[in-house]
Amino acid sequence: MLNVPVYNESGKQIGDEQIDEALLGGVLNHALLKQAIVMYHANRRQGNVAQKTRAEVVGSSRKIFRQKGTGRARMGNVRTPVRRGGGRAFPRKQRDYRQDMPRKMRRMARQQAVLAKIQSSEALIVDGVKFDEPKTKRFAALLGALQADRGCVFATNGVDANLLKSGRNLQRANIVNVADLNAFDILARRRLVFTRDAFETFRQAAAAAGKAGE
Repeated sequence: MLNVPVYNESGKQIGDEQIDEALLGGVLNHALLKQAIVMYHANRRQGNVAQKTRAEVVGSSRKIFRQKGTGRARMGNVRTPVRRGGGRAFPRKQRDYRQDMPRKMRRMARQQAVLAKIQSSEALIVDGVKFDEPKTKRFAALLGALQADRGCVFATNGVDANLLKSGRNLQRANIVNVADLNAFDILARRRLVFTRDAFETFRQAAAAAGKAGE
């Protein structure tokens, strides 16, 4: 069993929660994590560059001047790639860089990312956090007390509007619904912070996924 420390808002440890490492894959699969990160990076690429060939640029197809008798080098039309304003010889075209992974692999990559954070002591749970109104200063102080102000993913159970508004201006903090967590978001930040409800939801989902895979 793995222990995940539980802190209060002032940054004092008040206990811990346990999760079975078997639910997270047991042993880290570095190849799977790399494949997931490459996929998420590739899916962020736009790939909408479009350059024109000599057949697509505007211009006459007439030869600029005759082949012989002028004393000049032979020359084709104005759309040739060797002239300014002509088409590209090997133009770049629109391309879809998207990659795909089976749903079970994406889910296991997420579990493995959480396992990596727990094993490196970069995962924690915060208890008793409730914002009645948006307060960025309070949320920043919370991250500072948890030593998560240098970069963290803050997972909540559902969408907490006040918490989201409190942290959306902090560049190094991502506030996400625990159901929307993925391996890329988890590994892109230094620390992983769960609310207690979010951690319980994650643990139940991991247990249900484990039973479904048996």
